[in-house]
Amino acid sequence: MVKAHGLTPDEYRRILDLLGRAPNLTELGIFSVMWSEHCSYKSSRPLLKTLPTEGPRVLQGPGENAGIVDIGGGMAAVFKIESHNHPSFIEPHQGAATGVGGILRDIFTMGARPVALLDSLRFGDLSEPRTRYLLNGVVDGISSYGNCVGVPTVGGEIYFDSCYNGNILVNVFCLGLIKADKIFRGNAAGVGNAVIYVGSKTGRDGIHGASLLASSEFDETTEEKRPTVQVGDPFTEKLLLEACLEIMKHDWVVGVQDMGAAGLTSSSFEMAGRAGTGVELDLSKVPLREEGMTPYEILLSESQERMLFVVRQGHEADALAVFKKWDLNAAVIGRVTEGHSVKILHAGEIAAQLPVSAVVDGALALQRPSQRPQYLDSITELDLTGLKTPERGDEALKKLLAAPNIAGKRWVYEQYDHMVRLNTLILPGSDASVIRVPGAQKALAISADCNSRYCYLDPYQGAQIAVAECCRNVVCAGGEPIGVTNCLNFGSPERPEIMWQFEQAVLGMGDACRFLEIPIVSGNVSFYNETKGEAIFPTPTIAVVGLLEDQKRHCVQWFQKPGDLVALAGFSMEELGGSEYLKLTFDSCRGPVPNLDLPQEKKVQRFCLRSIREGLVSSAHDCSEGGLAVALAESCFTGPRLLGARIEMESTLRSDALMFGETQSRVLISFPRENKEALETLAREGGVEFSVLGSVEGERLTVRIDGEDYIEQDVRVLKKIWDESLERYGR
Repeated sequence: MVKAHGLTPDEYRRILDLLGRAPNLTELGIFSVMWSEHCSYKSSRPLLKTLPTEGPRVLQGPGENAGIVDIGGGMAAVFKIESHNHPSFIEPHQGAATGVGGILRDIFTMGARPVALLDSLRFGDLSEPRTRYLLNGVVDGISSYGNCVGVPTVGGEIYFDSCYNGNILVNVFCLGLIKADKIFRGNAAGVGNAVIYVGSKTGRDGIHGASLLASSEFDETTEEKRPTVQVGDPFTEKLLLEACLEIMKHDWVVGVQDMGAAGLTSSSFEMAGRAGTGVELDLSKVPLREEGMTPYEILLSESQERMLFVVRQGHEADALAVFKKWDLNAAVIGRVTEGHSVKILHAGEIAAQLPVSAVVDGALALQRPSQRPQYLDSITELDLTGLKTPERGDEALKKLLAAPNIAGKRWVYEQYDHMVRLNTLILPGSDASVIRVPGAQKALAISADCNSRYCYLDPYQGAQIAVAECCRNVVCAGGEPIGVTNCLNFGSPERPEIMWQFEQAVLGMGDACRFLEIPIVSGNVSFYNETKGEAIFPTPTIAVVGLLEDQKRHCVQWFQKPGDLVALAGFSMEELGGSEYLKLTFDSCRGPVPNLDLPQEKKVQRFCLRSIREGLVSSAHDCSEGGLAVALAESCFTGPRLLGARIEMESTLRSDALMFGETQSRVLISFPRENKEALETLAREGGVEFSVLGSVEGERLTVRIDGEDYIEQDVRVLKKIWDESLERYGR
């Protein structure tokens, strides 16, 4: 029975010690979900405590439903990214849809109106039929839920690699806006105050989703777990959103919590834990959609679109009237009590009674052993002398533009409503999306990023690059990075080599954020992303929010007008390790990954941001996967107008490393000729290498290196390749 609940013998002995007795079945179920990896963070918490979480703008750091940063003018940004990986692999449409629903509730639980969604997705090899099925299902689930609720999906990222054949990743980010003095938190304060359930009725879906689905790896029984995947209803979510925002205008609302993972159990125990109080619940009053549900099933159900409110005693009728107006199920199901225990009643009998601290904080803080993986001994070196340099780069460029990791994602994001509420300034397709702040001159830039191949080869450096590149994307849109959220996707923490990857990634992420002076205000850890012992590449997904004080000073990645000069901020090195070019051309995933010089990264970002704010540049585009050549091509054809470029370069580097290497801390910019001297001055003062490469002209991309033609292509041909590659794998 204990093993079936995902608890170890040591954990069960700890339960006996904490209670001084054996738990009944319902109590055992409560411990199983609350002490699961997904809910307790027992393997990751010691390392997560090392991350930088404070800063002058931080109003709420990790520990609540979402993080909050001050954006000035009495407003704040609320944001978080979370995973719904295992459910999406088992049932892609509902898994992805309920992932969207869950992150939306995390945001409006804080009192904020959700204004934008991003999704960071990882799939397996596209030659596998199941990958196509999963891709279609996930995209359909995201689009149907977000579109129905009326929150725009404005961007994201999609990567493909065979390491995700057995475990896809579905990470969803949400941004909300709130008045800085109207923040709500999940606590059950005030003895005698009412505990009110609101939302969909409770059913048997999702039972043990947190403990036995999200906290264990996949095996031969994977398909049998399909009933644990929740079913979402976006129309109820929309009603719930509006009802919550209306009721939160009243000062008699004390606390609110989403019933997400572990459902009613987690919301009630966590709210009591934060407030230092007790709670008494009567499960006979919970709205149910199935007959004969036991206390165990009611408490562990993960039925979607449900919230738990604590309202001041005497205002129960006021709260219920608001929920009735929005046609939502609602009931007073309990009270805040003295003491520090949660008492569960059902049909007049005590079904469970447990001390809050034992359930919320009692899980063993595990010090998992870590060990550097042996595979790194054979793949971290790269001898370029054995790789023949192609005389020209035309074919390599076309091959890269057709690669699923680089090809255009229009087929995906056209299924999303990215203009609802009319606040989207920069649509999907640029380095970062930009959202207006209604009623203000400000805007927010948002981006999500992670190169898991880098993290596989060097998790410390790979995580640092994820932070730096995501910040760079935001800066290229004109935003100053002000906050980070993360979703850390790894294999089983019970394996020392996985814990080493996790440890190194957290250290790298923390060091990068400290140096770049950006706090991490929220996040999520997703372990056990492996099947039959085959783990995914470590994937610490980073999402960054940036602030534009003046929304008119936003910037896009594509060239704007003929005659502009094209320049590169930053310097190129002979680095092909971990690159998309190396994988596609030589079928090799080897290191070392590109070096990241954090002082240089900060200088380039500051130069780029100042150039945009002073109105000196027409476009700015980060050089990432595919290197300088892909950045040039995308700058030519990703905008509303096709524009060519003529580039002349001299270099001592290998020509393919120069054009397709993925050296970090580089930004490709275009600008009016009359601004050349001002930009050169800014670069010189900022310690940034600045090289004019050529100009925007014609409808062909021409690159000459040391006087020899290297790339000569019609921009229309390149765009067609880039546009159509991914779509052929869709429906």
